[in-house]
Amino acid sequence: MECEKKQIRSLGLAKHQKLHLALLITCCVVSLIFLMRYSLTLPRLSSWLWSHVAPDDKVAGEMINTHELGGDARKHELKQDRKPLCDFSDRRSIVCELEGDIRVHGNSSSILFSNWKYSELQESWLIKPHARKEDPVALSHVTQVSVQSFADQDRVPRCAIRSSVPAIIFSTGGYMGNPFHDFTDVLIPLFITSFQFNGEVQFLVREIVPWWIQKYEPLLKRLSHYEIINWNQDNVTRCFPHVTVGLKFHKEMSIDPTRTPNRLSMVDFGRFASSSFAVPRESVIKLGEANQDKKPRLLIIARRRTRTFKNVDEIVQVAEDLGYEVIVADTGRDSNLTEFAQLVNSCDVMMGVHGAGLTNFIFLPVNATLIQVVPLGQMDEISRVDFGEPALDMKVNYLHYSITDEESTLMEQYPRDHPIFRDPTSITKQGWHSRRFVYLVDQDVKLNVVRFRAFLIRALQFLLQG
Repeated sequence: MECEKKQIRSLGLAKHQKLHLALLITCCVVSLIFLMRYSLTLPRLSSWLWSHVAPDDKVAGEMINTHELGGDARKHELKQDRKPLCDFSDRRSIVCELEGDIRVHGNSSSILFSNWKYSELQESWLIKPHARKEDPVALSHVTQVSVQSFADQDRVPRCAIRSSVPAIIFSTGGYMGNPFHDFTDVLIPLFITSFQFNGEVQFLVREIVPWWIQKYEPLLKRLSHYEIINWNQDNVTRCFPHVTVGLKFHKEMSIDPTRTPNRLSMVDFGRFASSSFAVPRESVIKLGEANQDKKPRLLIIARRRTRTFKNVDEIVQVAEDLGYEVIVADTGRDSNLTEFAQLVNSCDVMMGVHGAGLTNFIFLPVNATLIQVVPLGQMDEISRVDFGEPALDMKVNYLHYSITDEESTLMEQYPRDHPIFRDPTSITKQGWHSRRFVYLVDQDVKLNVVRFRAFLIRALQFLLQG
């Protein structure tokens, strides 16, 4: 009997030993996986800095890692009590606001920062500093930037140039050269982000090209009183007390006053842009007895490439019969922006086809009128968002003229029962490239001047109202 009891105790002990061994092995495996994961995602700062090359990743931004090893309560408390350094919440842009000891190195696309508030945290982000974060085509022309915290001063490069003013790091890539995108993706967000500094801020720019800087130099020089740094070719470590990475975006071609420090609006941007290009007028003429000798000026933006007006002479004749002084002009990449801005500002009414030079409405005086001619292809909503709403935000009257099938040159190329006319949704479903080619590249406009005459009259009524 005693022997049996010993055997039973021996078997029980063996089971407990096996259970303990299994638990020990499981803990070791979990710990090994955990350590391997974090050792791979967050290399030592010294080796990361000198060997780092920004990955060719199409995403606009991602947080790499936040250390909370061992469930450190202090680190959790720090994260709970502070505002996130990088804001990913906006649908169009990612913005990081860094303060403290910040060191930036252009050639390696790296930004290192240290702040006593966050010295116990180690955080890293990869972002593309351009305000089209959900557009992979635009982002394919934008270099990814690394943002990482550090605590050990001995493992980071020394400052070659130390600045006392803040810096803003952004990219002019994306659809650079398209005026609409130059303003909606870069210049208006840059105005929102930098205006609070009153020129006491330095720009570090990715994907920079000389002709772009030269074209918008009057505006850029007023936003920053300092040399613009070509961050693609900057091989020194620059140090700043405050750095903003990325640009703040509110809405297409416009500004939301409730989201700016001093309730800046699109009216403020219009005045700023106009004064930057030496544009004198702030308001339109008011038709009436005192101005009977003055004719309202109508600017027709008539491109020679895509989305052209096929009957400009007829439009001019109808407008002149109504009492307008008419100017017909084209604008392109090589045109002098200062001269064209002054021309636009001298006019009281401007008209053009969607996306064909309408960005210049920002130079119109307050109470002027923008007439947008909208081509076929379910373009009404995008036309209102891109130009209609921004014009109203700038206190410019807006008239929306949607053409009929008969006013489209597509009628000369396709039968009346073609899906292009009867089922435009089927073209849209083929993707943006198909839609763009059919409705924006291959389509011109021949206005029904009898129908359009009513819109020119309505613009005159705006001028009578003052």
